[in-house]
Amino acid sequence: MTISLRARAICLAFAFALPLLAGCADDPLKDQYKERAVEDLYNEAMDQLNAEDYVKSAKSFDEVERQHPYSVWATKAQLMAAYANYENNKFDEAIIALDRFIQLHPSHKDAAYAYYLKAICYYEQIADVGRDQKMTDQALKGLQEVVDRFPSSIYARDAKLKLDLARDHLAGKEMAVGRYYERQEQYLAAVNRYRNVVDHYQTTTHVPEALHRLIECYEALGLTDEAKKTAAVLGYNYPGSDWYVDSYKMVQGAPPADLKPKDSGWFGWLW
Repeated sequence: MTISLRARAICLAFAFALPLLAGCADDPLKDQYKERAVEDLYNEAMDQLNAEDYVKSAKSFDEVERQHPYSVWATKAQLMAAYANYENNKFDEAIIALDRFIQLHPSHKDAAYAYYLKAICYYEQIADVGRDQKMTDQALKGLQEVVDRFPSSIYARDAKLKLDLARDHLAGKEMAVGRYYERQEQYLAAVNRYRNVVDHYQTTTHVPEALHRLIECYEALGLTDEAKKTAAVLGYNYPGSDWYVDSYKMVQGAPPADLKPKDSGWFGWLW
């Protein structure tokens, strides 16, 4: 089940919350820059967060740390300010705050949440396959760090799911570039892209097409034996795939679909 970042953030926040103090200042504007009780500042920030006023909420959480830097509230406020910026799509600000939190509090009980939220900040910025995939790479690194550092945490399972989606996205980018090269009849460049999908993104949905496109390129280059071997791999691993049906029509006399690989790897024997 996908984790609700908002629900988790609110739970973390209220774990430290104190009851609101009775009454309020007669002139809020007058008291705005005056030192205030830490519970006043923190609960005001929480009220703003619940009202989805993320700009004010982030500033109020920052004010908690500014006025009471050595309190336990300051530590929690750092994390909550990052969350408020995340909700406001201010991902750069959120990442900066989270990096600072992680650096200052590497052993904090909410460190797993900080790592996870940082990864999600990158994940939310993943662009379509036609654009630069820097954010996808960053998301992969961040999500993998969550899995490696906190394998038994409630965030690890969701991180694993998003890892698969991010890898599929990167494989899609490679396929798009490969198709472009193939259309330009730059077959060797296309082969490199398709082989990268087969070699490094074996669990993604793009592998059957990548194998089929490899067969097309090998046929165009006159590499009949390579085309037949690739068709055999495609047939063995994806015998019901439409891509294999189309490939078999191109490569008459290919080895039977039940031909078994020569080693334990899915595709290692091909290359």
